[in-house]
Amino acid sequence: MKWTLYTVFPDDIKAEWNALLENSVSHVPFLRYEYLRAWWATRGGGEWTDGQLVILAARRGDELVGVAPLFSAARAGETPALHLLGSVEISDYLDLIVREADLPGFLDGLLEYLAAAEIPGAARLDLSNLLDSSPTLPALQAAAQSAGWTYTQQRLEHSPYITLPGDWETYLAGIDKKQRHEIRRKMRRAEEAPLPVRWYVVSDADALEGEMDAFLELMAYDPEKTAFLTPTMRDAMRNTMRCAFENGCLQLAFLTIDGRKAAAYLNFDYLNRIWVYNSGLNRDFNEYSPGWVLLGHQLQWANENGRAEFDFMRGDEDYKYRFGAVDRFVMRATLTRPT
Repeated sequence: MKWTLYTVFPDDIKAEWNALLENSVSHVPFLRYEYLRAWWATRGGGEWTDGQLVILAARRGDELVGVAPLFSAARAGETPALHLLGSVEISDYLDLIVREADLPGFLDGLLEYLAAAEIPGAARLDLSNLLDSSPTLPALQAAAQSAGWTYTQQRLEHSPYITLPGDWETYLAGIDKKQRHEIRRKMRRAEEAPLPVRWYVVSDADALEGEMDAFLELMAYDPEKTAFLTPTMRDAMRNTMRCAFENGCLQLAFLTIDGRKAAAYLNFDYLNRIWVYNSGLNRDFNEYSPGWVLLGHQLQWANENGRAEFDFMRGDEDYKYRFGAVDRFVMRATLTRPT
C-alpha cells in the first residue's frame, strides 16, 4: 500500500471516500466526507480548541483501499494522541474507512507508517465511539499485538436501537403491554385534543434556516442543553443539519399544538434506518406528552415506510427502552507504541 498524508481536507478524493464508505466496516452518516469536513470547521462545536489534521489514505495502485480520518490533539491532562475525526461528543459512531477484507493489511500498514512518522501524537491512537460490533476492534487488537503496541479497550456508552418489523401494529405487539397502552393512549389523546395537533418533517429548503433556529430554541428549554448550546456549538449543529439536508438525509420533525412548536426530533434518514440525533421539547405543553406523541408518529412512519431500524444512538435514557429498544454499546480503543 502507498500512503498519503493530508493536513487539509482533500476535496479531490471526496467521491472515492464516500464510495469506499458504502462498503466499509462501518457505514454510518458521521463518516461521510462532507459531515467530517463540517465537523472540523468548528472542531466539533468547540469541543477541541486546537489540533492538526492527520488524514491518512492508503492506495493499492490507483485504488483507494482505506482512510484513517484522524487528527492530533491532547485531551486535558494528557499527552497528544491521534483521535478519530468526529470525536467525541457530537458524532455518535466513528470508525476507520476500509473494507473488512482489507482491514488487517491496512492496520498493519497504518501502525508501521505511524512508527516512522514525525507527527505529533503518532505514538498513541485514541479511538472513540466504535460500535461494539465493529470488526475494527478485534483487528486493532491483533495489529497491536503483531507490532508490539499496547492495546486497551473500554465500554463508553449504551447505544440502544429497535429492529422494526415493517408494520405498526406488529411493532406495538412486540413491546411491553403497559407501554403499548401508554403510546396508544397518548397518541389518541393528542388526536382528540380541542386544539389542533399535527406533525411534519421539514422539506422546504427556503424554510430550513428558520426551522433550524426553531429546533435549537426547543433544545434550549432544557437547562443542560442550554449550557451545551454555545454559539460555536449552535454553528456546528446548523452545519450538520444543512449538510444532511443537502444530501437528502435530514429528518427534522416537529409536533405543533395550536400552531406552536411543542416538540422536535433531529434525525437522519439514512441507509434504510432512522438515526435519532437530538430532540427539543417545549414544557408548556407537557399535558399533551408531545415528545412521546411525536416519537410514536415517527416510529409509525418508519414502520409503514419500510425502515429496518430505529437507532436511538448514544445514551441510556429510560424512554428508549420503554419504546422497546435493546442495547448495544460504543467503545474506546487505545493503542500505544512502546518507547
